[in-house]
Amino acid sequence: MALDHDTMINPPIESLLDKVDSKFTLVTLAARRARNINSYFNQLGDGLGGMIPPQVSSTARKPLSIGFQEISEKKIVWTEAPEPEPELEIDPEAEAQAAADAAAAESDD
Repeated sequence: MALDHDTMINPPIESLLDKVDSKFTLVTLAARRARNINSYFNQLGDGLGGMIPPQVSSTARKPLSIGFQEISEKKIVWTEAPEPEPELEIDPEAEAQAAADAAAAESDD
């Protein structure tokens, strides 16, 4: 029988991977949040107030650990980005014809 023990990452990586689709997404999300937390602590004395403070009370002092804990407690939720819409190619001749038709319609009024 295997005993549960503390791992190097607390919360455990298994519970973190349940919140996102891949390890890459987990690391990217936590790193972005760690950068935001770092910026928040760096601008505290300036009174700017532009950054969001940590959303969890944590004993960890490292921004990345705080980011992982926020993901674990669902304070940060990953959503899949929508597919970008394909760009439409506009035929220059059709565009010129449409502009000419619009100008003709204005002159008739």
